[in-house]
Amino acid sequence: MAKLILTHEVSGLGIAGDVVDVKDGYARNYLVPRKLATPWSAGAEKQIEGIRKAQRAKEIASVEEAQAARNTLQSSPVKVTAKAGKSGRLFGAVTPADIAAAIGDSAKVDKRRIHIGQPIKALGEYQVEVSLHSEISATVTVQVVAAK
Repeated sequence: MAKLILTHEVSGLGIAGDVVDVKDGYARNYLVPRKLATPWSAGAEKQIEGIRKAQRAKEIASVEEAQAARNTLQSSPVKVTAKAGKSGRLFGAVTPADIAAAIGDSAKVDKRRIHIGQPIKALGEYQVEVSLHSEISATVTVQVVAAK
């Protein structure tokens, strides 16, 4: 078993700053090469604290703030413009980063917390799940419109 410090959120394993024990192959072949984790060492406690501090700055601090952000996001649809063909099919796909950019300053949303069910590859309206807090998530309506 390998002891690692997560540097990014890994679904099913933990969030940034967590110390986890995983099998050697998973650590060597997946987590470390993709820079999702670093090997744990006794001097890594400062690194863990730095990761947690940066994470706290990004996150929505309280449940009340998360509920306010949820109300803001659910009150109006988010419009994403993308290049599309005549049939309405997109050139590429709408990514969580595109949605996070469209949300902008109305709420603090990290692109890694936006969960798209199926790839968005056509114009139209879609429902997207956004995790705002450990207890609170929002269902956001995303309208994909053609760029002019």
